[in-house]
Amino acid sequence: MKKNVINRVHVSGRIYDHKLALKTVQNTESANYGKEFINGTIDIATDNDCLNVVQVHFTYVTEVTSKGNKNATFSALKNIIDTNKTILTVGKDDAMMVKIDTALALNDFYTNRNGAETLVSAKRCEGGFVTIVSSVEDDENARCRFDEDMLINNVRHIEADPEKNIDKDYIIVKGVVFDFRNAMLPVEFVVRSEGGMKYFESLDVSPKNLVFTKVWGKINSTTIVTRQEEESAFGEPLIKEFTKTVREWLITGTSKPEAVYPIGDAEAGITEEEIKKAMADREIYLADVKKKQDDYQASKNAGSAASAASAPAAVGGFNF
Repeated sequence: MKKNVINRVHVSGRIYDHKLALKTVQNTESANYGKEFINGTIDIATDNDCLNVVQVHFTYVTEVTSKGNKNATFSALKNIIDTNKTILTVGKDDAMMVKIDTALALNDFYTNRNGAETLVSAKRCEGGFVTIVSSVEDDENARCRFDEDMLINNVRHIEADPEKNIDKDYIIVKGVVFDFRNAMLPVEFVVRSEGGMKYFESLDVSPKNLVFTKVWGKINSTTIVTRQEEESAFGEPLIKEFTKTVREWLITGTSKPEAVYPIGDAEAGITEEEIKKAMADREIYLADVKKKQDDYQASKNAGSAASAASAPAAVGGFNF
């Protein structure tokens, strides 16, 4: 696979809220037993109206790096915890401002839907470098941007449907991106511009005709209000409004056709063997996620957990 596969997300703005906590390692068998670390989330309002809120998740941030150097991100997160200057606590004008260079990751877990166990792979921003700043970019679009090397295997057209709050046609670009370990992360991005829709639909992408290219765009939070009206036997009807926030990763650009990475080239692109290995590694990883979730549930129920079996990579096409 090409070196330095791109997976970059930049988020900057005022801290809307945070759920960061300073903890200590509790596992007595760990070499880090008793050491402090920070984990949790920061919600960042990236626009001036504080409506586009993007969350960044931190799993394990220690005071020193693996090389023994002072960790600037730990210091910044500790400062955020100690001062607690968020929009919710002190207001927009006095809220702390930050810039975070992070990466796209997945929160994988299994849930029960209609009696069937279903995998959920929710996109999120994970980790990165945090800097406390006194100002952010003037251009709001520059405050929540991503660029990703994406292996695309499907482009799906969604038609307008006012009853489902879909005002205009758009497309979903489906495929995978890769983390710093080159682990495969299945994702879907949205394209709404007319030129972007025409371009991606012209690629004739399928599981047997992959396209490996660079895409970039921005993260948008959209508030959808659904209104329900119940008629009354007399007088005014009962009106209910339901508000839902949908966060979408919107592609605004992609590499020109001549800059698309070649399939079959291990140096400049990716080979089929590398794709199959990444798919198999993903299945092994998901089996471990499933087993840990089953074991945790079993410990709560004082029952026995069933092990999950890994599945082989798909044959005859790449349906990731």
